[in-house]
Amino acid sequence: MELTPRTPKGAPAKSRLRRLAIALALPIAGISLSGCTLPGFGAHQSDTTTGQSAYYLWQGFSVVAAIIGAFVLALIVYAVVAYRRKGDEIPKQTQYHVPLEIIYTVIPILIVIALFVATIVTENKVLAMPKTDVSINVNAFQWGWGFTYDKQNAISVGSTTESPVMVMPVDTDVRIVLTATDVVHGFYVRDFNFSRFALPGVKNQFTLHATKTGTFFGQCTQLCGLYHSIMYYKVKVVTQDEYQTWLNSFNTPEGKAAADAAKKVLKEQMSAHVPVKTEISRGAN
Repeated sequence: MELTPRTPKGAPAKSRLRRLAIALALPIAGISLSGCTLPGFGAHQSDTTTGQSAYYLWQGFSVVAAIIGAFVLALIVYAVVAYRRKGDEIPKQTQYHVPLEIIYTVIPILIVIALFVATIVTENKVLAMPKTDVSINVNAFQWGWGFTYDKQNAISVGSTTESPVMVMPVDTDVRIVLTATDVVHGFYVRDFNFSRFALPGVKNQFTLHATKTGTFFGQCTQLCGLYHSIMYYKVKVVTQDEYQTWLNSFNTPEGKAAADAAKKVLKEQMSAHVPVKTEISRGAN
């Protein structure tokens, strides 16, 4: 007499619950290990108006992507569960469901159009060049930075072990004219969530509008030679009164002497390379 082992009561239900728990745990673990943070989805909320526009665009793209991904995943899970093989039975086949086909064709097109329009609006904000009385000429060279202020005697220069400081007023449109003396460099301020190429022979112009005071870290982001890794600078955002006081400090005999010495250093750096034809570029990288 053969004995057939009995399946414990409730075992199939526990097995299904276990499989369901594993199926839910896998995507949750994947999201957790990805390092994605909310609500920025891995991006930093900038301290400039242009950086904030790009941040909000990134948020919108991420939310839309998450919704579409969840919807597609739900459809996949539904198809796997509802139409899993049951013996030799073939599920009912449906073709040419015109209303459904129109819906899943039109909706993606509308989503793409909306994202495209949002991108154009944001790019126009980032590339806008409003009129302003504050202009800073930024020159990158191996391996340092020079900051000169249009129509002012103020200047800051530093290289390798020295980190120069670019001073700018808060809540003010500041035009940056970015150039490079020798090779391609990258102008990047982490807290501004902003980056631009510094190209030899090209004036890359853009506007920064800081929303808070403080000192922010900047660095070169393009591999430019031996001391690229220490090609740092700082951006100091101050109040309007503090900015004017800082500019006036260069009108003193000591300030003029320091400015003349800095200009000499910057001139030596620039004259050591052959100049090329200058063009205007407003492209973003």
